[in-house]
Amino acid sequence: MAWTWFHRLGSPPYIYKFAAKLTPWFGWAAAVLIAGGLIGGLLISPADYQQGEGYRILYVHAPTAWMSMQVYMVMAIASAVGLIWRIKVAHAVAASCGSMGATFTACALATGSLWGAPMWGTFWEWDPRIIFELVLLFQFLGYVGLRAAIDDTQRADRISAVLAIVGVINIPIIHYSVEWWNSLHQTASVMKLGKPSMPLNMLIPLLMMFFGYSVLFVALLLVRVRAELLSRERSASWIRDVVRA
Repeated sequence: MAWTWFHRLGSPPYIYKFAAKLTPWFGWAAAVLIAGGLIGGLLISPADYQQGEGYRILYVHAPTAWMSMQVYMVMAIASAVGLIWRIKVAHAVAASCGSMGATFTACALATGSLWGAPMWGTFWEWDPRIIFELVLLFQFLGYVGLRAAIDDTQRADRISAVLAIVGVINIPIIHYSVEWWNSLHQTASVMKLGKPSMPLNMLIPLLMMFFGYSVLFVALLLVRVRAELLSRERSASWIRDVVRA
């Protein structure tokens, strides 16, 4: 049974149709969660006793920073699956993650700069977490650029997969940088063992944004995977059946 399910996940026509069915569900769930998180974070939650109203950018910055690492992990795992088991769908998933990961990472850096200006007195600081987050952006851009530079799709899959897997080393560095080095960033206040150190009226909207961005990523990934499969399988017979339908 498990192998049958695994085989289905490697079937481009099955994944194409399956993704089409799931996309609206994830899309609407993301819209509801993000709308609720923004309303709660920007309008309902109180001002921070130290940062005032400026802390509210956290509701966008923290989820995008979190997603930048999660997207890279999805890209790397999909690359490993594609490389080991030679599953074309896995390579399509990895290829679909590149530009989305770069977008999340760029948003994390941009919103962090906007927050840093009033809080730290500067838009940019050579803080360990910021530096390695910037490295992550270059990793995504390098991955996308490498794929675009190779015309042979299968060769591009193999080489970019190795790059993605090797680059995983940066993810724990970003996560633990605030503990390993002196950092302007505070240590974890939500994703940590024990009780979160945020009051509930601030925490709940933030968690809604975390989940909302995660679900949004899945919805966008499903759309991009379908487009990637259409591009890769454009000469396959099942594509003609999809077009006729």
